Amino acid sequence: MILLSPGFTMPRTELTSLAEDLASRGYVVALVDHTYENSGTTFPDGQTLTCTICDDPDAYPPQAIEDSRAKDRSFVIDALISRRNPAWRYARVIDRKRIGVAGHSLGGASAVPTMAHDQRVLAGVNLDGTMFVPVPDNGLGDRPFMMIGHPTGADEDPTWTDAWGRLKGWKRWLTFTGSNHAGFTDLPVLADQLGIPAPRARPSRPSAPSSSPAPPSRPSSTST
Repeated sequence: MILLSPGFTMPRTELTSLAEDLASRGYVVALVDHTYENSGTTFPDGQTLTCTICDDPDAYPPQAIEDSRAKDRSFVIDALISRRNPAWRYARVIDRKRIGVAGHSLGGASAVPTMAHDQRVLAGVNLDGTMFVPVPDNGLGDRPFMMIGHPTGADEDPTWTDAWGRLKGWKRWLTFTGSNHAGFTDLPVLADQLGIPAPRARPSRPSAPSSSPAPPSRPSSTST
C-alpha cells in the first residue's frame, strides 16, 4: 500500500493520475486529504470542513505541519489495517509488511517524519518538497528513500543536500530536465485544458550522486 499526500493547501485530487497509475500496477493507493489544510474536506456524513490554515498560513510553522501530516498518515494506516473494523471493506488485500509513503511538495517532505515515527512505513518518496523536518542523525534505518525534483541550477535546496548525507539505506536523487514544481501533479494538464497559463518553471537542480503554533487537531479523510 502507498499513501499519497498532496502539496500545502492542495486537495488530494492533484495526484489522481499518479494514484491511478500506481493502482494499475497492483498497489493499493490511499490518497489523504489533510483536514483544515485545503479548500474543503468532505466526510462520509456530508460534513465539509474548510481551510483553517489558509486564513493565516504564516501562523503555522512548516515543521509543525509536516509533523501533523505524519500523524495523519499513521492514523490512516491504523484505520486501514485494523483487524477488527478496517475503514475499507477490501482491507484484506493490503500487505501490512509493504507500506510506503509518497507525496508532492510539503506532502513529499512529510514522508521523512512519517518514516521517522512509524516503523511500519518501509519506503518513502519526496516529489520536489523542501524538507523542513530533517532526516534524523541516524537516518531512516536501512529503509529506501527517493527524492525526485525539478532543475534548480546552482541554488540547490540545502534541505536536500542535508538529507542526502543523513540517509543510510538505499537512496536515489533524480532530477527531471524541463520539469517544474507543479509538473509532478495533474495541475499542468488541467491548466492546459482550461486555458490557464502553465506555471513558470523554476531555475535547474543538478543531480546529486546516487548510491546503492501547531496545526489544529483534526480528523483525516482518505480515499482508496
